[in-house]
Amino acid sequence: MLSEKDKELIAAAIDAIRPRYRNKWQEVGAAMRTRDGRIVTGVNIDAYIGRIAVCAEAIAIGRAITETGDRGIETIVAVRHPKPDEPGNIAVVSPCGICRELIHDYDAKARVIVPDNGREPQVVTIGELLPNKYRRGNG
Repeated sequence: MLSEKDKELIAAAIDAIRPRYRNKWQEVGAAMRTRDGRIVTGVNIDAYIGRIAVCAEAIAIGRAITETGDRGIETIVAVRHPKPDEPGNIAVVSPCGICRELIHDYDAKARVIVPDNGREPQVVTIGELLPNKYRRGNG
C-alpha cells in the first residue's frame, strides 16, 4: 500500500510531465525524494540520435546532485504520458535497465514505485529490481 509520501511523489512526477509533454520528445516525468527530504523532478530529453536521449530519472538524480550535492535517494518514481491518440492517463512505469543501474549506483537502498498490473502501484527496493548488480573490482 502506498503511503501519503509515495502518493505525493507520484503527483510531483505527474506535475513535472503534464505541462511539458511533447509527443516523441518529452513523455516521461520522474520525481525522487532525497534522504534529506527534498523532492526533485525531471523529464526525459529525447534526441534524433536515440543513444544520446536521457531518461527522466537520470535528469532528476542529476538535478539533485547539482542543486545540493548527493544526499541519496529515499524513493523514486517515473510516470509516462500517453500519446495523443493513445487511451489512458499518465501512469507509473518501471525504470529501464540503465536507470535501474544508475539508481542503484547512487543509493543501493532506494525505494522504487512501480506499476502492479493495473492495480495500485507498489513499492520495491532497487535491489529487487536489479538482483546480482554488477560491481567494479572485488565487490
